[in-house]
Amino acid sequence: MADELLDETDEELEEDAESPEERARREAALAHVRIMGDPALRARALEVTAIDGPLRERIEWMREIMDGANGVGLAATQVGMLARVLVYRVELESPTAALVNPVLEWRSDETEPGEEGCLSIPGIRVEVDRPIHVRVAALDENGRPRTIEASGFEARVLQHEIDHLDGVLMLDRVDRGQRREAMRAWRERQAA
Repeated sequence: MADELLDETDEELEEDAESPEERARREAALAHVRIMGDPALRARALEVTAIDGPLRERIEWMREIMDGANGVGLAATQVGMLARVLVYRVELESPTAALVNPVLEWRSDETEPGEEGCLSIPGIRVEVDRPIHVRVAALDENGRPRTIEASGFEARVLQHEIDHLDGVLMLDRVDRGQRREAMRAWRERQAA
C-alpha cells in the first residue's frame, strides 16, 4: 500500500506544510513507484529462491522508497521487481518489516470496509471490504520463517500488498460503480 493514510484534503494540506526538502524527498521516492497502467503492476511476482546480499540490498532500497514516500507498505512489483517481496509497517513511526514469499494462510469470515489509497494510483481512495483478521506465513530478509497474525489495519496492509504481488489492484476489489468513479477521477487527475 505504499498507501497513504490521509484523505485527499489532508494530503493537500500536508503537501503544503512540507518543507521543500521533504517535498523533494517524497517526489524522488515516488519517481521509483510504478503507476497504474504499468504492466509490472498486473504481473504475478515470482517466488524468491535465494535470500542473499543482493536481495537484502533491494529490500533496503524498498524501505527507503516507502519511507521517502511516507507509505505504510510497498510490494516489489510497485518498483518493477517481479519478486514475492514486500515491506510494511503499521504506523509511519513503526519499524519496517520485510516479508519474502508471503502466503495468506487464513483469513476471517468477518470483514469490514476501509478506505485505501495506493502510491501506484496516486490521489485515488476507495472503500475496500477486507477480512478483519489474517494469518500470513513468510520468510524474513534473513531467511527465517515468520508467522504473522494480524488484525485491523495491519491485516488490511498485508492483504493490499500481497494483492500487489498477485497482480491485483485495490480497484479490482470494489464494486463497478466505485471503480467507474475512481477511474473517472484518475483520468481527470492524469489530464490535469
